[in-house]
Formats: sequence, C-alpha cells, structure tokens
Amino acid sequence: MGLLHHSNYLTYFEVGRTELFRTQGGNYRKMEELGLFFVVVRIDVQFKSPARYDEVLTLRTSIVRQTPAKLEHHYELSRGNQLLSQANTVIACVNADGIVQRIPEDIIQKTSDQ
Repeated sequence: MGLLHHSNYLTYFEVGRTELFRTQGGNYRKMEELGLFFVVVRIDVQFKSPARYDEVLTLRTSIVRQTPAKLEHHYELSRGNQLLSQANTVIACVNADGIVQRIPEDIIQKTSDQ
C-alpha cells in the first residue's frame, strides 16, 4: 500500500526515547550493568495521517512527568508542518526480576535538566 505500517511507529518512539536519554548524558549500558532496565508499561498512540515509505519525518520526544520509578514521554511525529502521529508512554525502572526500582538519582537529575 506504500504506507508506513503502524507497528513501525513504536520503533520510532523507542529510538526517540533512547536518543533523548543519550543526549541527556544517560548510559543504558551502565544501567544494565547495575541490573536495572527501563520497560514500557503503557503506550497510547493517536494516528492522524499516514506516513509513506521513504518520506523524511521528524520526531520530537520529551519527558512530561517523572516519579521515583517512572518516566512519561510524549512524542510527535511529523512530515514538515503536518502532525502524523502523537503518542505517550510510561516506562518503569525494574530489576532483572521485573520488580519496580527507584531510578538512580544521577539518572533522575539528568532527565530533569532537559
């Protein structure tokens, strides 16, 4: 059909989160070495207009809320000035057993300095 499949949007949002974390000085490998992981616990996507293959798209990702164990992100995917999709996610910090943990203080500080 020439349209971007809806499942690919989730991958774009994950890349947006990862790159935001990196640009804020975060180090996911270090978190994993500490036995901590960020997992998606909720995602809400609103599709407004389809993206087509081979289009240049812009993704804006921001943290809109944080708690001691969760980060909430907002995403806007656009083509030029046209909003194609927006989404919100909640990610939680967990240990290797999936038990919710506090986000390390230096990680919280980096995300709040955005």
